[in-house]
Amino acid sequence: MTATQGDTAAALFGENPRAFADIAELDGQPVGFSLWFYNYSTFVGRHGIWLEDLFVRPSARGSGAGKALLVNLAKRCVEEGLGRFEWSVLDWNAPSIAFYDSLGAATMDEWLIRRLTGEGIRKLAGV
Repeated sequence: MTATQGDTAAALFGENPRAFADIAELDGQPVGFSLWFYNYSTFVGRHGIWLEDLFVRPSARGSGAGKALLVNLAKRCVEEGLGRFEWSVLDWNAPSIAFYDSLGAATMDEWLIRRLTGEGIRKLAGV
């Protein structure tokens, strides 16, 4: 992990935020968060939401906090007329996969995630 507190603060609270976060509370205490941003689909011709991170403290799992965070984002999609609500999950994370399945989330088996980082980005950029 290379992100710093300053990186996250700038992304969420800087002059031009490009990422957003929602906090789940239980008995007035923060127990989880969702970190998300808008994306765009050329297939549906509308923006959507990409959920980058969903985290609930282990002691609060099963309390409904994770579902509440997802419901909040789904409502945002409906209210804003967004076309998609997407995220990824690691293939070994069986509890999360079962949770997402229980919500009706489909696995997009035909899509493969591709990624460039660090040197790969610089090489493609020619710098």
